[in-house]
Amino acid sequence: MKTEDILDLFHQFETITNDYEGIECWSARELCELLGYSKWEKFCNVINKAKSACTEAGEEIEHHFPYVGKKVLLGSGAERIIDDYMLTRYACYLIAQNGDPKKTQIAFAQNYFAVQTRRAELVQQRILDFERVQARNKLAETEKRLSGVLYERGVDSKGFAIIRSKGDKALFRLDTALLKRKLGIPDSRPLADFLPTISIKAKDFAAEMTSVNVQQKDLHGQNSISQEHIDNNLAVRDMLLKRGIIPEQLPISEDLKKVERRLKKEENSITKGKKK
Repeated sequence: MKTEDILDLFHQFETITNDYEGIECWSARELCELLGYSKWEKFCNVINKAKSACTEAGEEIEHHFPYVGKKVLLGSGAERIIDDYMLTRYACYLIAQNGDPKKTQIAFAQNYFAVQTRRAELVQQRILDFERVQARNKLAETEKRLSGVLYERGVDSKGFAIIRSKGDKALFRLDTALLKRKLGIPDSRPLADFLPTISIKAKDFAAEMTSVNVQQKDLHGQNSISQEHIDNNLAVRDMLLKRGIIPEQLPISEDLKKVERRLKKEENSITKGKKK
């Protein structure tokens, strides 16, 4: 395929995108013509194959092939509703995979939507990674602030570590050391660096409540503050359990240091690209 043909097709695929309920979609009618199908009926056969592939992949057809009617003006001046679908990027990819590969347009579409789908997956993963890093930073700030509050009330750094471990035991049913051992986390590394986002936020919420209540209740000393922190973690655990989330059964997540390095590397790569 010539470079000019690729660029032309790329432009055509980009210009027929639609925003359907906040999602980037392509009209099946427009895609039919762009993919070189002269008859809608033949293209419907490809759409049906793509729907079957969607179901086999465990995806909901309604999410990727929402039906929409389109009004067309007849020669007599009357209007008629014709069938159409708003196809997601994934639906377009499945259609391309089930189309006639001999068609130049289909060959291009197979690659175009494969890249588009992969790009969306990468963006989604990056957002999830970024949210996890943000949650971890927020927890660090909360614990630093709580440590300061406790220090003013007679609890040193060693006492704070004990209180935090008791909070972990209330939340996860295992103290910090045992939970690290269960998850295979090095003793020298913070537990939160290997927890999923929901667990990090759970720890943060409990620590925030402890910080507020210690001051409002004017608590002093390690024993009373420990009990307060335990109660808050138990309350958070109870909330999670009611929503079907069992904290200690959630899988270990990727080392947050590696995630941070990857995000930073990507940022540097983008920055260098802009300078060129």
